[in-house]
Amino acid sequence: MAHWLYKSEPFKWSWEQQVEAGAKGTFWNGVRNHSAKLNMIAMKKGDTGFFYHSNEGKEIVGIVEVIREAYPDPTAEPGEPWVVVDLKAVKPFLRPVTLAHVKAEPRLVKMSLVTSMRLSVQPVTDAEWKIVCELGGL
Repeated sequence: MAHWLYKSEPFKWSWEQQVEAGAKGTFWNGVRNHSAKLNMIAMKKGDTGFFYHSNEGKEIVGIVEVIREAYPDPTAEPGEPWVVVDLKAVKPFLRPVTLAHVKAEPRLVKMSLVTSMRLSVQPVTDAEWKIVCELGGL
């Protein structure tokens, strides 16, 4: 099982909205970067990810799970190569993990959130997953 990080601006799609989507989840759209698209194509059902509020808050607030693997983005223009995956909320963090906290943690200096800050969908290593979950109170 792989781990990922999904960035969303809370005014566009928030953790609360993801939770409200319930067990049926919702598709994760709006990805318009080829590296992020390739990450989404690599995702498998059951993979887990961090839900990160970008721009506003700049913090990891919960865990989501892939419930449907990559398929064509229904919001893309015809002929565009973009994909989506379906995600459902799994659990909130007891304590949000801020970007500042991630940057200050020496064990996370190589995390994509630090090194590839603009990438909207990123891989997370098993070691990073464990550390961030601990920081978040899980």
